[in-house]
Amino acid sequence: MTTVARSVDVVIVGAGLAGLSAADQLTHDGYKVLVLEGRDRVGGRIHTTSVAGVPVDAGATWVAPDHTAMHELIDRLGGLTVPQFHDGKGLISFRGRRRAESALALAPWVVLDLTRIMGALQKIVDQLPTEDAHTHPRAAEYDALSLGAWLTRKRALQDTRKFIDMISKVHWGAPAGDISLFNALRYIKTLGGLEHMMAVEGGDQQDRIFGTVHTLVARFADTLSPRVIVNAPVHRITTHGDTVTVDAEGVTVDARYVIVATAPTHRAAITFEPALPEQHRGLSRTWRLGALSKAFVAYDRPFWRDRGLSGEGVSDDDTVFLTFDVSPGADGPGILMVFCDPRGFDAYDRDERSKRVLAHLVHLYGAEALKLIDYQDFSWGNDTFAPGGPNPAVAPKAWTTFGRFLREPVGRVHWAGTETADETSGTMNGAILSGHRAATDVAQLLAATTQPATPTPSAR
Repeated sequence: MTTVARSVDVVIVGAGLAGLSAADQLTHDGYKVLVLEGRDRVGGRIHTTSVAGVPVDAGATWVAPDHTAMHELIDRLGGLTVPQFHDGKGLISFRGRRRAESALALAPWVVLDLTRIMGALQKIVDQLPTEDAHTHPRAAEYDALSLGAWLTRKRALQDTRKFIDMISKVHWGAPAGDISLFNALRYIKTLGGLEHMMAVEGGDQQDRIFGTVHTLVARFADTLSPRVIVNAPVHRITTHGDTVTVDAEGVTVDARYVIVATAPTHRAAITFEPALPEQHRGLSRTWRLGALSKAFVAYDRPFWRDRGLSGEGVSDDDTVFLTFDVSPGADGPGILMVFCDPRGFDAYDRDERSKRVLAHLVHLYGAEALKLIDYQDFSWGNDTFAPGGPNPAVAPKAWTTFGRFLREPVGRVHWAGTETADETSGTMNGAILSGHRAATDVAQLLAATTQPATPTPSAR
């Protein structure tokens, strides 16, 4: 393959929302920018698949009312949001016992215990500073414990632990025993609290984007064309004097600064010269992404609504642990989005995966769940380019040891990505904010030595 040489002000590695937002801001400020994406598409952990002819979100899905940066982007690009359906009773199935109730479908004593545990967790969250949470005097103490170990100390009931485990698998792609308590606390803090994190109406799961998130992100990338190059995985970043050379598949770019907008663990796929400091290498090693899989099961219509069910289900099944109704409308097709535990899902072939999903849907929604018209699934843990999702499953002691280096620049190399955000970390909104923050930092450095060209109107 012929290698093309380019020269710009800033190279951005990664065309997810963080990288695209940084490129958008810098282009608007008049700087020459190039975005290099290793996949054959933009979006990163935002991805679309389809079931029964309906596009669905295989990756990041929801937008909360307070995700202002995301809403501004939606409005700017002419996008629309649709409310997450949640009318009716929810389901919960622990130890094979299925319950359906308007409120949280748990036994009264479990509800009391879960309220106690959530209150204790929120009390600690409230004590953390919004920015630089690792400076809290008890941060190391909290970081030495897993969330699961803390639940043991609090003598949480078994069903309470199962419910917290479901939350952990959704947000960090790993069970509570694998996650640093401090990581959980800091994450909850950036989202505005446990209640907001778990809520549909008024909370983190309130709205979805009409036509899927990836459609919106692709439109965003089009506004930056031809500054975005896909199928260009970055192999090496070399700093020499006041220049950074970025070597990617088919292209070599000289720039004054580079913004790496990938998950911390994926920074390790790039060779840096000179080598990154030990702390940054430790961050890449220890901040591995969790794993999460989704299945989508389509029916002629959302039959569960006829029974007064919302399509929301929580389970301790080895495969299925959460369901949502993502049907385009009451007339059909009816689509259940099913969150699957990769430990009971990823190792099997498609036929076995679908059998396992359907078996539990029959348990939750009855025999009619077998009358599907289509099935689709996607495993982030088995992704061939940059596996893992949705967020880092930060183990005990890894936050206070390495987390403070998340966004610390190394010479002319700067960092972005939703993990680096102090507000709405782990969300699409956090990704946008991180891109803006990195772009602002780099623009200030550029402005100190050069006068940018006239802003480019098409970038906004």
